[in-house]
Amino acid sequence: MAGHARHARRSRRGLSQNFLRSRRLADDIVRGLDVRPHELIVEIGAGDGRLTEPLAQRARRLIAIEVDPALAERLGVRYDVFTGDALSVPLPSEPFRVVGNIPFHRTTAILRRLLDELDVPLQRADLIVQWEVAQKRTVVVPSTQLSAEWGPWWELALVRRFDASAFEPRPKVDAALLRIVRRERELVPVGLAPEYRGFVRRAFAHGLRSVVPPLTLKRASAAAGFGRGALPRDLDVYQWTALFSAR
Repeated sequence: MAGHARHARRSRRGLSQNFLRSRRLADDIVRGLDVRPHELIVEIGAGDGRLTEPLAQRARRLIAIEVDPALAERLGVRYDVFTGDALSVPLPSEPFRVVGNIPFHRTTAILRRLLDELDVPLQRADLIVQWEVAQKRTVVVPSTQLSAEWGPWWELALVRRFDASAFEPRPKVDAALLRIVRRERELVPVGLAPEYRGFVRRAFAHGLRSVVPPLTLKRASAAAGFGRGALPRDLDVYQWTALFSAR
């Protein structure tokens, strides 16, 4: 056990992993996820298994992803584990949920992997991320380009905060549980996703007048409730989709 602990500490430093210190906290987090017995769970960054065990007890099936070969080998004795990078491991073709305590420096890349591919049947994700990132991704206004791009299909919510002392090694910042749920009613058809995302990117790069004519912008702003002089960051997701529909 002492050797495993030393290896885990080295792994954490080398791979920017910050593991939950308390099994009690891990159990409490999983209880709050409302995992159902029929669900398939994909755990990203299983690490030393703090979340893996309580998740496996509740789900129909658990698939764990762990990049560290030694930790993956240990978990593989009891669980279905893929050794590899979460950005490249194939995702299920049936409806599934994701849970993960993910490396802070890879948060955006992992979110893009999960949320950009709308044909992947992800239903929900509960991710432990950096506190500031959770705030940034869930605030209504000022919006960010990524929030505007994801908003028509996903609802993001900041659920709870964790002090940095809850992790080992201790990170420099606090963490949060970020909840992402697929909308029951999409705001933009999935088939229009590439066009919509291009629309948002051009607007953030060059302003709202670069994507719609002045008269259209005037009418859309009145109908959707934002000012004619609004900047891209001033629009919420409903105003973005209204502007896209009016283009």
